[in-house]
Amino acid sequence: MASKFKQISLVGMGVLLGAALTLNYSANAEREPEPLPLEDLRAFSEIFGKIKSDYVEPVEDKKLITEAINGMLSGLDPHSSYLDKEAFKELQVGTQGEFGGLGIEVGMEDGFVKVVSPIEDTPAFKAGVKSGDLVIKLDETPVKGMTLNDAVKRMRGKPGTDITLTIIRKGAAKPLTITITRAVIKIKSVKYKLAEPGFGYVRITQFQEHSGENLVEALKDLHEQNKGALKGLVLDLRNDPGGLLNTAVSVSGAFLKPGELVVYTDGRIEDAKMRLTNSRENYLRPGESDYLKNLPAWAKTVPMVVLVNGGSASASEIVAGALQDHKRALIVGTQSFGKGSVQTILPLNNGTAIKLTTARYFTPGGRSIQAKGITPDILVEEATVSSGETSKMEVREADLERHLSNGDEENADKAPHAPKDDKKPKVDKAKEGKKDGKPALEPGEIVSKSDYQFNQALILLKGLNLLQGRKE
Repeated sequence: MASKFKQISLVGMGVLLGAALTLNYSANAEREPEPLPLEDLRAFSEIFGKIKSDYVEPVEDKKLITEAINGMLSGLDPHSSYLDKEAFKELQVGTQGEFGGLGIEVGMEDGFVKVVSPIEDTPAFKAGVKSGDLVIKLDETPVKGMTLNDAVKRMRGKPGTDITLTIIRKGAAKPLTITITRAVIKIKSVKYKLAEPGFGYVRITQFQEHSGENLVEALKDLHEQNKGALKGLVLDLRNDPGGLLNTAVSVSGAFLKPGELVVYTDGRIEDAKMRLTNSRENYLRPGESDYLKNLPAWAKTVPMVVLVNGGSASASEIVAGALQDHKRALIVGTQSFGKGSVQTILPLNNGTAIKLTTARYFTPGGRSIQAKGITPDILVEEATVSSGETSKMEVREADLERHLSNGDEENADKAPHAPKDDKKPKVDKAKEGKKDGKPALEPGEIVSKSDYQFNQALILLKGLNLLQGRKE
């Protein structure tokens, strides 16, 4: 495995993040090509000729071919696409945690750009862009008719320049216009604090190249701050759109026993069939030292709660699913996004590439998460003070047009981890510190003291400690 180390991106929608995916330079050249559909190709050639001769304006051959490729890939599923030279270059540098743009995770729906989630501490986040927003215009240009790559190009630009987004938001009486100043986006993927004596909090915002190492440093620092082992740990994966597969393996491996299965993938070709265990060859690059050896000993046994929601996608779901199946942590929150497919980057000879869905991934217990997500062990919805009800605005994989099926439709409704409590939490309408139903963060905070789900996680951890104490 080490000799053919792969970085596989499992970003939920991953376009603006520009994460590096599997690089497969052989492009499966050893496989015998299937016969070409000659009749369909003749029809394509005829249409091509008609456009060239009869369209109202001259059209370059390159444009027609590029648009045909775009249509062929985007018609498969929301995550397959064509990458021109510029987009391919941007994709390869994004996982280092720094890129230019607005800082939003996006997809396409009904021809418009749909916001999956704004990335924390970015211009879009600070400007008030929200999950579920539908972008209908970029400056004065309508989005309808653009490809997702074209829309992304328009949103990217020189730091310091402005772009105006016209947005349709559920519940808003009319379209909103939000002007955002572009910036170099630097993502700090691991944030942490000692929530209170004995109990740590770690949030992973995206699975980047060095997130595994950063997690180890965070746990070591929490050990020093606490002056010893923790009694409980909250791992927050809410609104984490995913990232690199090997990083998801290392994050899972920090809490699992050596050799335990983290995830497996299954597809049509041999390269798409992988079983990734908590073994150094599955998360380290050749020659890289094993940073997981520096973990505090309590990391393997500390009681854990993992927080997820509808913005937790892909790599986040791998980690949550692995810890859930091995009964290593309680999963708390709401149903996750359901992005259970693997995209492979296949570079082409002209410097472009295609991003192609090549496999589904499965939890250690054999669950396909595609278009379904991770079902929490304990359902705790985010309290919305403004209305006294829970929020239902989250966008999931199953909501996307042409999403890949689960692959196990007969058992799709048989969740092996049904919620223990499907009742809505009682909401204290008098509670302060909320804005638009979300806890307001004070300067320097990484999680609000009024975060309902976080507080429920702490209560659960304290209860687990009491139970363990009684058993001992």
